[in-house]
Amino acid sequence: MKLWVGLGNPGAKYAGNRHNIGFMAVDRIASDHGFSGWKRGFQGLVAEGRLGGDKVLLLKPETFMNLSGQSVGEALRFHKLTPADLTVFHDELDLAPGKIRLKQGGGHAGHNGLRSIHGHVGEAYGRVRLGIGHPGHKDAVASYVLHDFAKSDQDWLDDLLRGIADGASALADGDGPRFLNAVNARLAPPPRPHRPAPGAEAAPTKPAAPADEAAPEPAKSPLQRLVERFR
Repeated sequence: MKLWVGLGNPGAKYAGNRHNIGFMAVDRIASDHGFSGWKRGFQGLVAEGRLGGDKVLLLKPETFMNLSGQSVGEALRFHKLTPADLTVFHDELDLAPGKIRLKQGGGHAGHNGLRSIHGHVGEAYGRVRLGIGHPGHKDAVASYVLHDFAKSDQDWLDDLLRGIADGASALADGDGPRFLNAVNARLAPPPRPHRPAPGAEAAPTKPAAPADEAAPEPAKSPLQRLVERFR
């Protein structure tokens, strides 16, 4: 079994916040892959399902972000799992909006949810870092992450979440590159049609002669015409 945790804050007040993109990710996986309905457990909400040959437990801690480790630690111990079985989906200020990266182990970079998980289970777990961008100044961070995504963010956000669900089976199989390819396939812009530069006109194309039209005879020189005259 694998434990996948989405980080966020509980309640309708926070549902659309940038800080809740982890909740949004696991919600989309549960919806697109027919997981069981959400039910209470481990100080949060849990849903169970399968991705390929892997059984996966999704968890949304309801302890609020700063105490996420309490919920995660309880679920990990109950199912006798190790940090290697754990993957956490979380918002990432240091990535541009819509960017996604995978990371195994390492520090928490000041993220309060990860800091709490570190304190309960250590740092040797996987992370899916979901870029939300940075407000530009550290004093603005708290307000920024606790505000809803802007309307202009909705298209890339939906593409990102759909891509995460598309690649979920690959992630469960441990195939990180295939997972990222699935996400990026949703985020990649469609190829743009070639357009001539302003003021430039496309060279006219000469229509092809019909297949049954005889080719014109080559012009004859004066000497050829004189020879034919006296034949």
